[in-house]
Amino acid sequence: MFEATTILAYRGENRAVIGGDGQVTFGNAVLKSNATKIRTLHHGEILAGFAGSTADAFTLFDMFEGILNEKKGDLLKSVIEFSKKWRQDKMLRQLEAMMLVLNKEHIFILSGNGDVVEPEDGRIAAIGSGGNFALSAARALDRHASLDPLELVRESLIIAGELCIYTNTNIKTLELS
Repeated sequence: MFEATTILAYRGENRAVIGGDGQVTFGNAVLKSNATKIRTLHHGEILAGFAGSTADAFTLFDMFEGILNEKKGDLLKSVIEFSKKWRQDKMLRQLEAMMLVLNKEHIFILSGNGDVVEPEDGRIAAIGSGGNFALSAARALDRHASLDPLELVRESLIIAGELCIYTNTNIKTLELS
């Protein structure tokens, strides 16, 4: 896995939340601590986050949003089509990048290898170098605490930021409700 960022997504009852840290690293140096790695797509109906380089993020977000528009916002059809195009493009498939996309009904992890993964529980997913830390924290908080989805994502990312050297605690979140 590449050393990148941490993005965490959570789907609750009629709510979807995505969050990401703000750290941008180059080798062993922090270049920026307040980057935004998440965004809303397709008229604010889809949330997306990215782990990888900034230039790649803009390219892939634009490509994915174009497909969302073609598919009239149908997330399932869009992730399948996007995955095919990402995998077939010789340049794009070489990227060490991942995307996490969700709406109120679905959540998917996407990669240039052609992966379209819907988490087993259908509720929580994470990507990036701190992703497993954030995922573990989110699962524990989901099972044993009474936090609303926004708080759950924020607290899980803070825990990941305390453990992963490529993740900081400058957390940004977006929500669909």
